[in-house]
Amino acid sequence: MIVCRKGICVTDMQQNGVFDLLKLLEYAIEESFTIIPNKFVVVKPNEILTLIDRIYASLPVEVQEARAFLRRREELQMEAQQKAEKIIADAQMEADRKLSEADFIKAVEREGIRIRNQVQEECEELKRKALEEADNIRSQAADDAIKTKEGAELYAEQVLTNLEQDLNKLQQVVKNGQIYMEQLRSGSGSGANYQTATSTIKTPDYVMK
Repeated sequence: MIVCRKGICVTDMQQNGVFDLLKLLEYAIEESFTIIPNKFVVVKPNEILTLIDRIYASLPVEVQEARAFLRRREELQMEAQQKAEKIIADAQMEADRKLSEADFIKAVEREGIRIRNQVQEECEELKRKALEEADNIRSQAADDAIKTKEGAELYAEQVLTNLEQDLNKLQQVVKNGQIYMEQLRSGSGSGANYQTATSTIKTPDYVMK
């Protein structure tokens, strides 16, 4: 393929200088069809691409090496940036994970404290109710004991009263018996008088144990 502009020609086998190739590229752009002045033109893509390839091929080895070095440096920078971003992302994920674990541990600790406090409150409530129940039982037992004592004293008093009455009656019987015996000795008494004296005696209605 041959490209010629204003006396300058380029072939695939010809080694032209970079300056000549740049000039040809400039001429190709100047001779292109203008759509909007100083903005858009219509070019022949094959011709432009051929000139660009030739320009790259005509660059000095040092320039190509420098360009390759710059490209490699950009790749290394991109790789380093990607690695750095990955390290940062991994560190952030690890931080989030540890923060989540810390939050979980704190939540568990808070729940443990809440449960412990609840159990303590329930134990205190049970203890309070047990003490109240014990006080009630003691009070009831004391009241029952007082009532039992009062009932026993009243029963004992009643028994003693009945015993006293019966003893008085027995004493009267004894006296009547003595009078009857005196009457018998004097010859003026009869069996009917003794029967009358003893008929007033009743069997005691208490039992002494």
